[in-house]
Formats: sequence, structure tokens, C-alpha cells
Amino acid sequence: MLADIVEFLVCPVCADRMALGERALRCPAGHAFDVARQGYVSLLTGSQVPGTADSPAMVAARDAFLGAGHFDPLAEAVADACRTAVAGAGPAAADTTAEARPGDACADAGTTGGDAAGPVVADAGAGTGHYLARALDRLPGAAGIALDVSKHAVRRAARAHPRLGAVVADVWRPLPVASGAVDVLLNVFAPRNGAEFARILRPGGVLVVVTPTVRHLEPLVDRLGLLSVDESKERRTAESLGGRFTLSGRSVHEFSVRLRHADVEAVVGMGPSAWHVDAEVLRRQITELPDTSTVTASFHISTFKSHP
Repeated sequence: MLADIVEFLVCPVCADRMALGERALRCPAGHAFDVARQGYVSLLTGSQVPGTADSPAMVAARDAFLGAGHFDPLAEAVADACRTAVAGAGPAAADTTAEARPGDACADAGTTGGDAAGPVVADAGAGTGHYLARALDRLPGAAGIALDVSKHAVRRAARAHPRLGAVVADVWRPLPVASGAVDVLLNVFAPRNGAEFARILRPGGVLVVVTPTVRHLEPLVDRLGLLSVDESKERRTAESLGGRFTLSGRSVHEFSVRLRHADVEAVVGMGPSAWHVDAEVLRRQITELPDTSTVTASFHISTFKSHP
């Protein structure tokens, strides 16, 4: 819930700390942001809607596919990575006090005060909150911040876990999170903003990045004409972090899933190929597949430690 994370949020207008009042978040300067009846808050400013936000159909497809358990081995591996990161941090993970860094937009009021009872795990590009919720299950006492640019996704994320607060925010803008507030930051199939990720993580905090390998969704990629994964993706992932992190580990997680036609339509509809395929053509192609297809799910999980 938002009450679990409000102390880690900052106003997107003035970067001051926020307080949760009656149906709204407010900063001392009087900037107010309504809390939706579903329990989330939008901290986007301006009238322009980001063009990369997942549509209701994409969010529904993701919720159905992940809810069916097809990617459960990945969710467990991500949760394990989060638990390992917190355990490796020792007592510091329970004390998120951090001094403001020179030049931070949030350098004064927007720095954590160290009053958190447990670690803070955020997910930039959280979608429906599926992976963050699984991580929180492994970390009793941790608070979770789900950040996504799609209000449709955040609406579902707000219900994903009792200790999760959901916020509409754009990863390409300054994130409405206090400097040094986060112990572990997840980034699962989502864009990366190295400067902002480094700012909101405490010194020595851990970034967990999940990306598909070139084998992901074989043989559907060829049979359905889906977007393929660039072989240089891992190099570009490291470059996108701008030298602010050190790679501390990388592993490949690969397993097979058996998908019926509805599952195939959902896995395509929840990913980037949804923007590039014609829905009617896709359905026609899917009917030509066997009733059940064996599909490869293949991912890199990379962990990075933020520089002090």
C-alpha cells in the first residue's frame, strides 16, 4: 500500500518529501496528487501521455499469462536474486540512510532519513507487479515500490502485494523516489535510466536486470514473425548504465513451457511484438500451430552493484 512507501517518495514538481493525506499525496509546497480508488497514485506531470505505456490489452495479456504460472521459474529466480542481494548487504539493507549526492535534484528534502524498518525493493517498469510481489514474499518486512508508466499496469500492481505501493512514473524522467532510498532495484524487460537508477539506490545497492536471450520464445519467433533479440543486447544493457555500476553476476535461466493457442496469443500480446503484429493475422497464424507448442523461455539475470 502507499502508506508503506510514502516516506520514500518525493514530489515530482519540487522534489520535496510527500505525506499521505485524505485521498491524496501532498508536499509542503502544496503540490497534490490524487490517490486513485484502486490505491495507486500518478506522479506524472504534464499533459503529454508517454507513447510507450502498455495498453489495457497488453496488461490483460500479461496478467493472464503470468498468472497461469508459465514464467514461475523466472519469478523464483528473480526473488532469489533479491534475497541474495539483501543478505549480502547485511545490516545496511535495513538502514537506508544515505547522504545526498552533489547535484541531485532531490539533494535536500528528498534524501532518505533512515527510518525504514526493513529493506526497500523497487521495480522500474513493474508492469502488474508480478515479479516484485514474488520478491516481497521472500523478504518479510521489506517494502516494495512499483513504478510503471502505464496506469493500466499500475492499477493491477496496486493489488499485487500488501506491502507494495504502486506509482505511475516515467523511467525517462526523474523518478519520484528519494535519493539513496532503495536497497534493491528490479528492471525486468524494461528500459533503463542509469543516472536515475544510481541516484535512487543507496551506495552499494544492487540492480537486478532481466533481459531475454536470443533463444527466447523459440520457435515462435520464426513461425509468427516476432521481433528477435539483438545479439548485442547484453553489451548495450551494460552501456545503458553509463559506468555507474559494476557487473557482479550474470546467469542464464532457460526452461521449456507448453503453450496452448490462447497462451501463445497472450505471450505475444504482452510483449514488444504486440506493437508490430496485426492481431487478425496473428490469430490466423496461431491456428496453424499444433494445439500445444513447446516453447523455450530463456533469460539473462544480471546483477550490478552501484558505485559508492
